[in-house]
Amino acid sequence: MDKQMVFDMHRNYYMPVFARYSLVLTHGQGPYVYDSEGKKYIDFLAGIAVNVLGHAHPKLVAAIADQAGKMIHCSNLYYTEAQATLAKTLAHLSGLDKVFIGNSGAEANEGAIKLARKYGKAVSQDKVEIITAEHSFHGRTLATLTATAQPKYQHGYEPLPGGFRHVPFNDVAALAAAMSDKTCAVMLEPIQGEGGVNIPDKDYFAEVRRLCDKFGALLILDEIQTGIGRTGKMFAYEHLGVKPDIVTLAKGLAGGVPIGAFIASDKVAAAFGPGDHGSTFGGNPLACAAANAVLKVIDDEGLLGNAGTLGEYLVTKLKALKDKYPDIISQVRGQGLIVGVKLTRPGRDIVNKCMEQGAIINCTAGDVLRFVPPLIITAGHVDEMIAILDRTLATVQL
Repeated sequence: MDKQMVFDMHRNYYMPVFARYSLVLTHGQGPYVYDSEGKKYIDFLAGIAVNVLGHAHPKLVAAIADQAGKMIHCSNLYYTEAQATLAKTLAHLSGLDKVFIGNSGAEANEGAIKLARKYGKAVSQDKVEIITAEHSFHGRTLATLTATAQPKYQHGYEPLPGGFRHVPFNDVAALAAAMSDKTCAVMLEPIQGEGGVNIPDKDYFAEVRRLCDKFGALLILDEIQTGIGRTGKMFAYEHLGVKPDIVTLAKGLAGGVPIGAFIASDKVAAAFGPGDHGSTFGGNPLACAAANAVLKVIDDEGLLGNAGTLGEYLVTKLKALKDKYPDIISQVRGQGLIVGVKLTRPGRDIVNKCMEQGAIINCTAGDVLRFVPPLIITAGHVDEMIAILDRTLATVQL
């Protein structure tokens, strides 16, 4: 099937909710993907921070194939070893106690919101308010869309659910003014990914934790994008010196197989009882086996350290481009392998031109190039992408 046939089928039969690039991808290997015409691209988007082991990692492929040959799904009416193993591993890695496994980041955040509300209501019927940050992104269900404090995602879906308040990110005074005894939770990303790779001040989260403790509110950290080694540690909050009451995960957890999870302390998790939450597909043996394989490879291959080291190398190379093109690049920011390049102009044309030369990157927030490559990359892969970006920037009209 040629690519025009694929384009036509999507236009005729798929709901028009994606602004897609004119590219039909067919397969991948390591940090590379290939299109329907055989062209090779270095992938520094990784399915939007999902493919942490790159493409077709042999140990992940083997784990999926092995589990698929045994059992793909059996429902949560029964126990499975793969799910029990994953729950234990996530609890130990996070320093929290109880895990729920779903299918996506939005579902994980939705579950965290439900748990926080249930916990708050046990204290007071009025303790239901959840505070989130402007320029955040928490998902596309109605509740997570409301938590996402970006009007462009909310337009047309009103009336939105009540009980949410929004404050500027990285503004302790604004958060303190918004909190009260009605606040059941504060929900934040350690680094805002979709909002433009926004990194808070060093002491911000310590103050957030202090305010949550003062008002008896839970701290929910959305690590959908920053978790599973992306920042050089398994969880980004390990850099912050704070511990959340609930943390949410998805994207990189199973290396591309749909999965999501939220993890909570015993005290908070006790608010849930049988029937309070559930999922038909969540925690199925196939997804759990994939996640178990991903976590083992990250440990066996030292990918946390690699993400930290290569992240520093990537930032150094990007800052050199900033010095070379000061009229185009205004800032480079990031931690580990989530890095943003703030531009002085919209970034979509730069993304398109990089793609033409064989590099897949992303633009978010309109003018921020986002780099979230697989955790398996090498310095050579960084150099390859930087060379393409350099050639691209050299063609930008000032």
